[in-house]
Amino acid sequence: MKANNLIYAPALKQQFRCRVPLRDARQLFLVNGTVQGGGAPLAFRLEDGERQDKMLQLIAVRTAEGPQALAFEESFQFGRGTAGRIIHCSHTFSLDRFQTQERVKIALEEGAEAEFVVMQNEHNQAEHETAYEISLAAGASLRMVFLSLHGGVIRNRIGVSLLGRHASCDLSGLYLTDGEQEMDYDIRLTHEVPDCRSNQLFKGVLDNRGVARFDGRIKVVPDAQKTEAYQANHNLLISDTARAFTRPQLEIYADDVKCSHGATIGRLDPDELFYMRTRGIPLAEARLLQQMAFAYEVLEKISSAELRERMQSLVEKRLRGEFSRCQNCSKNCC
Repeated sequence: MKANNLIYAPALKQQFRCRVPLRDARQLFLVNGTVQGGGAPLAFRLEDGERQDKMLQLIAVRTAEGPQALAFEESFQFGRGTAGRIIHCSHTFSLDRFQTQERVKIALEEGAEAEFVVMQNEHNQAEHETAYEISLAAGASLRMVFLSLHGGVIRNRIGVSLLGRHASCDLSGLYLTDGEQEMDYDIRLTHEVPDCRSNQLFKGVLDNRGVARFDGRIKVVPDAQKTEAYQANHNLLISDTARAFTRPQLEIYADDVKCSHGATIGRLDPDELFYMRTRGIPLAEARLLQQMAFAYEVLEKISSAELRERMQSLVEKRLRGEFSRCQNCSKNCC
């Protein structure tokens, strides 16, 4: 499917409003795993040399018409010398106990550039597992930002292979939990050839009895010299009952590399809270400001100022607890 063939999908039978779209973005609905109106899996491709003029927004929804467990695939191919931007939003449209297994293939050919933003917002009874298979050829560059805002259980399995010299990959993510929600990130990134660069930054804010797991491995194969690879995972626990489990890993078989990894699990800084309260800021607002400052390092990875501001607003609403009220109705109007 070529980008210039994408059109705005017709309205869904039920009322739906997604407040994320950009003024100049093209939109496409995926309903229960298939392209609305076409009934086929999503297959997106930019032909060699094509430069996407507008961001493509994919709005994937699960509806009451398809409450059964669902598995489907999507593919995104960026030809040689192409440039494209995609935002992929996932929503649940009713309160059915949805189980979703999604497989996403992303391939960047020589010299391609792509930015991919994933926004996950589902209700408390939904379970969604997505397996990403990502490959980068020589000189390709990918920036990918994950925002896991809401969901009963969200699992992201991310596999990345840097297959050509001078490829670069920047992965970042922000996950938020409260209640008894679970967020699970499993990342396997492999440097297959010399002269490639990768960077990972994942952060979580956990409240109530929320649980988050981060398992990340960077592998540098023999002879993949001049590799630069960095990985960081930081977690902020808002309650005494929240739990974060983190396991960053390096597996290096080359000797001329620059690689590092690290992880932290901490709480709100009482000195900063005290300072803000002495300046007249209420405690609840001071706590929110500290959480937003923690999250912003991931949000600033989004290149579009308009999209970044919209996502920042959604994160703030989520941290204020406004999403919980929204999730109690049958409309996903975040």
